[in-house]
Amino acid sequence: VQLVESGGGLVQPGGSLRLSCAASGFPFSFYHMSWVRQAPGKGLEWVSTIYTGITITDYADSVKGRFNISRDNAKNTVYLQMNSLKSEDTALYYCATGGRGNFVSGYRGQGTQVTVSS
Repeated sequence: VQLVESGGGLVQPGGSLRLSCAASGFPFSFYHMSWVRQAPGKGLEWVSTIYTGITITDYADSVKGRFNISRDNAKNTVYLQMNSLKSEDTALYYCATGGRGNFVSGYRGQGTQVTVSS
């Protein structure tokens, strides 16, 4: 199993980034996929999940209305479009298998750093 995140970087407050996660080694289309993040000195925080039905999504209140999760099952890839970024969004972002309640026990990539700063 491999999950490889990309697309992170340094962005000013109010800016946008699009994260990608390329998956391999498991039947991607049958798995719920999530994005989670870890800010410096804090624990893992669930951000968003897209379910196997593709159109069913869920977001943490802190990102609702600003972030959009999507997936392309043909490319085994999940995305996170992040808009109106805030300094508190600064974190290491991981994609993970599973949903809001069980991503901790699933697979997770190495992460991509997102830093929001002026």
